[in-house]
Amino acid sequence: MDREAWAISLCFVLVVSLLLRAHGNSEGDALNALKTNLADPNNVLQSWDPTLVNPCTWFHVTCNSDNSVTRVDLGNANLSGQLVPQLGQLPNLQYLELYSNNISGRVPNELGNLTNLVSLDLYLNVLSGPIPDTLGNLQRLRFLRLNNNTLSGPIPVILTTIESLQVLDLSNNRLTGDIPINGSFSLFTPISFQNNLLITPPAAPPPPVSQTPPSSPVGSGTTGAIAGGVAAGAALLFAAPAIALAMWRRKKPQDHFFDVPAEEDPEVHLGQLKRFSLRELQVATDNFSNKNILGRGGFGKVYKGRLADGSLVAVKRLKEERTQGGELQFQTEVEMISMAVHRNLLRLRGFCMTPTERLLVYPYMANGSVASCLRERSETQPPLDWPIRKRIALGSARGLAYLHDHCDPKIIHRDVKAANILLDEEFEAVVGDFGLAKLMDYKDTHVTTAVRGTIGHIAPEYLSTGKSSEKTDVFGYGVMLLELITGQRAFDLARLANDDDVMLLDWVKGLLKEKKLETLVDADLQGNYIDEEVEELIQVALLCTQGTAMERPKMSEVVRMLEGDGLAERWEEWQKEEIFRQEFNHTHHQNNDWIIADGNALPDSTPNLRPEELSGPR
Repeated sequence: MDREAWAISLCFVLVVSLLLRAHGNSEGDALNALKTNLADPNNVLQSWDPTLVNPCTWFHVTCNSDNSVTRVDLGNANLSGQLVPQLGQLPNLQYLELYSNNISGRVPNELGNLTNLVSLDLYLNVLSGPIPDTLGNLQRLRFLRLNNNTLSGPIPVILTTIESLQVLDLSNNRLTGDIPINGSFSLFTPISFQNNLLITPPAAPPPPVSQTPPSSPVGSGTTGAIAGGVAAGAALLFAAPAIALAMWRRKKPQDHFFDVPAEEDPEVHLGQLKRFSLRELQVATDNFSNKNILGRGGFGKVYKGRLADGSLVAVKRLKEERTQGGELQFQTEVEMISMAVHRNLLRLRGFCMTPTERLLVYPYMANGSVASCLRERSETQPPLDWPIRKRIALGSARGLAYLHDHCDPKIIHRDVKAANILLDEEFEAVVGDFGLAKLMDYKDTHVTTAVRGTIGHIAPEYLSTGKSSEKTDVFGYGVMLLELITGQRAFDLARLANDDDVMLLDWVKGLLKEKKLETLVDADLQGNYIDEEVEELIQVALLCTQGTAMERPKMSEVVRMLEGDGLAERWEEWQKEEIFRQEFNHTHHQNNDWIIADGNALPDSTPNLRPEELSGPR
């Protein structure tokens, strides 16, 4: 009897394991079919081994806790070939990123089976044929970007039924027919459809102009004149105090504003953004109450608010006084953020602009910033664990890579630090604060009259020459990685008490020379980390913070290294170069003079920083 029970149990275990293996293999088979159909000159798919039980160990593939594929990241991988219908066999896939390749052929109808899909990014390829009607089945889709292909035919009207759709870009194709304007498509502007062969819907008629009611006929000339004189005198009598009060108020700052609800500013092109009235934002923030202040930046304050629909927002309000660069900064931020849409970038929800006010409205980030979670958390709030920190490192790298490689022209953040990496409800990293962002031409660096940034994060060439490029962001990102690992500030005078370097980068290098890894890692982790992974993240940070801009990797290369592709080779090459330098010049001290800081400079947490010199935390 016992033998029979043992045999039944064994059979059950075998059946379950076979089912799990079959599930893993079915997803692996689907991805392997894609690999077989693509040309891969850079061997990006080299780790995709079809003999493994599941694809969760493959590079550029992410799985959930049930070993089911949730994400495929193959953007900007120099792939060519065609998509395969087997992609529809990934039931839990949420993100499919195949942008900026040379993929041709049609968009498979089977993608409509991916009912959990949140983001479909196929832009910047050479895809042709129609947009499948089956994409209307993707009712959880938030990001649909098919721009810059050669897609043809009409836009499927069924796409307007996807209520969750937040970002739509079908521009630069060969689409024909009418532009749908109902359902979720009512949110989108012509920018989403430009450079096609589409029929633009007629513009909405202007609102009727209210007519001044006709005056009543005058009965008697004498009576009318007397009545008019009396009324005018009374009006002047009562108006005089009001006029005096208004003139007095103009001489002093005030917290009362007027709104021009329908006024448009022709100099700002806003894309897919909502224009809020000032009254809406006053109500949402309790008239910009001090108790709702989330933080102060170089150009103004950020308030927590609740809109009429119940959603929480962060309202960034530029300073009332006309500080130099204030209005320009508003226009820069509005235009740049409206163009840059990625799940690892803080998305601008809307704006408000009146003759007296400039306000930006963002989604509220429930978990604050990385800096606040590392150094300002309450006793009841658990510290960021190691897996979350790794996710933050990868997510913020992806956001910056998007700014550099997929915005035309590219966007340079210029103040990358832990205080500007925000965290949503799931602790997904969101790069925020584009107040210092600048448009960059692909071939030129930008020469500025004043260095902007935060001490400890500023790249040496930017500090000495005023020239910024995407490599200045790479440097700041490397220092931010060290903040993540150590929990320390990038610049901290308190370290002087222990005769340590005030600059985090120098402090880390000193501990690495002494092989004190356990001293370097944030004590809040309580040893719950993997030494190998910490060492790899430190290697990425050191590669990003090299003294010469040309030697630093691009952010797209950083993303690949964090995904496990190419770090070992790059690190080995860097070590050889360092050994050569040391042999060439024995007296050279590595990177000890990477930055020249004013002795009176303040750390990045100091609130009283002038905007033309340093930016404060978000």
